[in-house]
Amino acid sequence: MVPAGWLWIPITVGAAFAQTLRNAAQRHLTPELGTLGATLVRFLYGLPFAALWLAGVHTATGSSLPEPTIAFVSWVLVGAVSQIAATALLLRVMAERNFTLGVAYSKSELIQVAVFGYAFLGDLISAVAALAIVCGTLGVLLLSPADRERPIRGLLIGWTTPPALLGLASGTGFALSAVGYRGAALALPDTPFLMAAACTLLVAQLVQTGLLGGWLWLRHAEVVTRVLRAWRASLFAGFMGATASAGWVTAMAIEPVAHVRTLGLVELLFSYAVSRRLFREHLQPLEFAGVLLLTLGLVIVTLGR
Repeated sequence: MVPAGWLWIPITVGAAFAQTLRNAAQRHLTPELGTLGATLVRFLYGLPFAALWLAGVHTATGSSLPEPTIAFVSWVLVGAVSQIAATALLLRVMAERNFTLGVAYSKSELIQVAVFGYAFLGDLISAVAALAIVCGTLGVLLLSPADRERPIRGLLIGWTTPPALLGLASGTGFALSAVGYRGAALALPDTPFLMAAACTLLVAQLVQTGLLGGWLWLRHAEVVTRVLRAWRASLFAGFMGATASAGWVTAMAIEPVAHVRTLGLVELLFSYAVSRRLFREHLQPLEFAGVLLLTLGLVIVTLGR
């Protein structure tokens, strides 16, 4: 049996793998449903699986459903709304001419989540964990640099451009979302972490389905219609999305978000392994350095806590 203090590690790795599969399924749906439609699939079709997960946790553990508190609802709203806003900002970044710079800055999420986790939840970050965050962030930036010739210089020079600022804002949204979900789970102190995480997930997906689905219905009703008609193809994406989200929220109910999100970068290694296997491409020197730094960060955050 995995010790309780280490349980977040296999849960996080499992969530990252499920997210890799969910992303692949969403990419398959995007040409038919559009980006926002494929995003709605993640929430709408994940909702019944989130409800089943809560019911399963209740049955398996015998834990009673907790009484929702103002703090719990507030944190869930922060997490759910921030996640939608971050996704919208990232889509806006991708519409910019120099979108690669903005995407690179959105990956400041790791650093921001460490700052917000400490500021709002009191989650302390050790020097070893900080080193893992730096290694992971640099590794990600080298894997997808805004300027392949001078990646660091491009980041330093371009930080005041609109794409960079949008990217930073997107990273802030994703960081606040992670902190919000951990804050929601911690706002139920007398509830076992599995039950707290399952409640957080279900309420968050209800909020996100209502907000994004309602907005799309008012602005682009035909997108919602196409999403409903594509239910067969969407169920797998919804299932994997709910599985990934359940893993993330559960891991963050146990461990500080900075540790979870850093280890969650293993998703990039999964994606690279799949793409290299499918397309038989070789790593360029810059990408190889990025993989090494990313792997070093994962090892440090796992073993050096």
